[in-house]
Amino acid sequence: MPNRQVSTQRKAQHRLGTIFVAVGMLMFLSVFVSAALHFGDFSDFEVRVRSMGLRAVGGMALMIGGFVLITLGVAGAAGAGLKLDPEQARKDLEPWARMSGGLTKDSLDEMGVDLPQIAGALTGAAAGKSSTGETLEARLRGLHALYKDGILSQAEYEREKQELLDQK
Repeated sequence: MPNRQVSTQRKAQHRLGTIFVAVGMLMFLSVFVSAALHFGDFSDFEVRVRSMGLRAVGGMALMIGGFVLITLGVAGAAGAGLKLDPEQARKDLEPWARMSGGLTKDSLDEMGVDLPQIAGALTGAAAGKSSTGETLEARLRGLHALYKDGILSQAEYEREKQELLDQK
């Protein structure tokens, strides 16, 4: 299981951001409740409009600020693009990079490089194996078994056997 250690400061930022978003949403929605409750009542209209306007703008500001804090809590300042120091960025992103094999693996994945396939081909070639992982002897025995079982004719067996020997 990957070690996902996120600092308590970033956890607190995330929680604070969530609280800001919730309070901002309540403030913003309260404008609509107030408008519905006072529909058609124009007494103290200017005071009520000013109050609803401040709640609407304040609620939106709290929601935006909350989303910024949540982003900082999740990705850290480097992950959010606020820190330009590469060493600090590596430190902040390290728990997430470690989960999937690191930043280098991410770069290779973007280029379409399949590391397990390359590693298997390299170790197989060093051990005298084919790309499927079988040795030449095992492949020849399998081919001979197909011939003995009557699946391959004499000519097919000889041709396939020669191809295997030519590859070596």
